Order: sequence, then structure tokens, then C-alpha cells
Amino acid sequence: MPSTPKLLLESGAGVLTLTLNRPDKLNAIDNQMAEALLDALDTAAADPEVRAIRLRGNGRAFCAGRDVGAAPTDKDLELVQAVSRAIVAHRCPVIAAVHGWTVGAGFEWMMNADIVYAAADTKFKLPEASLGVFVTGGLVTTLPSAIGPMRAKALTLLGEPFDAAQALAWGLVYRCVPADELDAVSLAAARRVADLQPEVASQFKRVLNLIGLDQFDRAVDEETRVQRLLGRDGAGV
Repeated sequence: MPSTPKLLLESGAGVLTLTLNRPDKLNAIDNQMAEALLDALDTAAADPEVRAIRLRGNGRAFCAGRDVGAAPTDKDLELVQAVSRAIVAHRCPVIAAVHGWTVGAGFEWMMNADIVYAAADTKFKLPEASLGVFVTGGLVTTLPSAIGPMRAKALTLLGEPFDAAQALAWGLVYRCVPADELDAVSLAAARRVADLQPEVASQFKRVLNLIGLDQFDRAVDEETRVQRLLGRDGAGV
């Protein structure tokens, strides 16, 4: 019996929708999911028909972070970081549509996206410090760039959950919408981006990231180094 794919792909009107598909695990990240997502992003980069990418989750959550059912490995870390680099460096703007729990590495992937829409029921949390691991995804630059160093330190060190209204107030998401409107609103936004001249959209993303995230690659390298220094040899949650 064939296994259920851990990533669903749907395309149309210039938009590639990538759906994390481990709903029974709240879309917790394992190596197979990360590899599938990385492959899809790489393939889309070479496909001129894809002009915008939408990232979402199936079921009750966007992503509960890394699957902690197995001990973390160095490959976990490499894959999670590779996905983050691929999202940020991708020629296409990436629109994230998040709902339910958006935690740890799932939150970090969200922060790699260019535009984020959140359902009103979304709950966010960064529990890495309490679990003795470090963050990933370039969060050490994306988070303080969005909300300032002090608030970034509070969210990562205290690990307190917060909701979509707070995320909107802090500038972590672009819009907060009713849960039953998230899919339609995020798809409409992705289609608007896909209707732009591809080179124009790509250059807006590239230059804004060049200036706003000029330390992104260094941040990912330093996160990887600290992960290994802490002796866990694995990715964040």
C-alpha cells in the first residue's frame, strides 16, 4: 500500500501551493517532509510557469516544529536550514498561510516567507530554550529585524505562547483573517503576486532581502554552529 505523501503540491495560474501533510502529527517536520519541501522549492526555481509559492499546512495546524519522536540528528539540522535558505533565496515570492499551532521550526519557516497571512486561531511558540536546543531558520536575524532585539530575546528565552492578534500587532504577520477565509485570502494574494512581471517581483524580493536580511546567511551558519556546540547535533524543535 503506497504511503501518504508528506507534502502536497497543487499548481495553477502561476501559483504553486505546497501543503505540509502530516496532519496526525500537526505537520511536525521529519526528514522526509523536509526533503520533499526542499525538492519542490528547487524544482519550482527552474520552472518559469511558477511565479509565486504558497506554503500552508493540512489539518489542525500549520506546523508543530520538528518531530521530537526521534532523537535529533545532524541531517535534521542540515535539512531544516536548507529549506530556510531555499525559501529566502528563491526567485519567487513565498506567501505563508498559517493556522493552529505554529511552533519552533515551523514558526521559523514562516518567518522565512515574504508575506504571512494568519488565521485568527493561530497560536505561536518558540520553546527551544526550554528544551536545551537552539533556534534555526535564520531566526536570530529575521525575528529581531521584525520586532526588535529585546522582544526577540523575550520570545526565545521565555518561550511564552502568543496569539495571532499579538503577532499582527508586533508585525510578525501581514494580515490576520478568520480561519475559514485563510485559504481564499492567501490564494488570492499569491495570484496577485503571480500576475506581476516575474522579474519585477523577483527583484523586489531580492533587494528587500539584500538590505533587510543582509546577515541571513551568517545567521544560519551561526545557528548551526551553536546547535552543534550545545552538543545535541540536531535541529531545533
